[in-house]
Amino acid sequence: MTDLKRAVFARISSPYFPILTGLFVGIMLISNIAATKAVVLFESWLHFDLGPLHVNGLVTDGAFFLFPLSYVIGDVISEVYGFRAMRRTIATGFAAIVLASLCFWIAIELPAAGFYESQDAFSAVLGAVPQIVAAGLAGYVVGELLNSLILVKMKERAGERHLWARLIGSTVVGEFFDTLVFCSIAATAIGISTWSDFINYVVIGFVWKTLVEIVVMPGTYAVVGYLKRAEPSYREGLAAADQR
Repeated sequence: MTDLKRAVFARISSPYFPILTGLFVGIMLISNIAATKAVVLFESWLHFDLGPLHVNGLVTDGAFFLFPLSYVIGDVISEVYGFRAMRRTIATGFAAIVLASLCFWIAIELPAAGFYESQDAFSAVLGAVPQIVAAGLAGYVVGELLNSLILVKMKERAGERHLWARLIGSTVVGEFFDTLVFCSIAATAIGISTWSDFINYVVIGFVWKTLVEIVVMPGTYAVVGYLKRAEPSYREGLAAADQR
């Protein structure tokens, strides 16, 4: 018989997966706010024409330095925990971003206090977020699902070998479609109005995110290796595979 006078708690099966999910969702939330700012890098000296593309600095947004890390974490989750776990993580992030957008809208619509002088600035920054959120949701759902699915399918064919190929191959496909979808929806929200700037925005975003994946790959290898050794269920899966 259950002793109802004793406190009972559920046990967390993995101490690492919730941390990865929390980091992933946090990065997505912060990125959707930071991305409302249009950024031009190296505008003072980087100028050239390439066919219809007129480059006057590198056009990007305020989340360019952070957002690529979501793909690194997505790769780690997909490699260690599988596609089903990554789908749950994506769904959690989706719900958190929608909730944040709803809360921002409510906060903007609430009557401002007479002594509050920043209502216009508050609305200008967070008021652009719904379009950025729509862009982010569409882009990251498409991109992250493709990234995870391709990585997992490649792993099913190669086993534990060629992790580098899975990381790069899945990132190239996922980041391309993520960037294309996101930029197509978000461009007008941050003030991009010409085809040249739009192409610049897409190309720079895609190349930058892919390069980040390559640069941090040693760290990704280290984290993946640690988790594979630390997770008992992964070790059990490897042992069962060796016995076949």
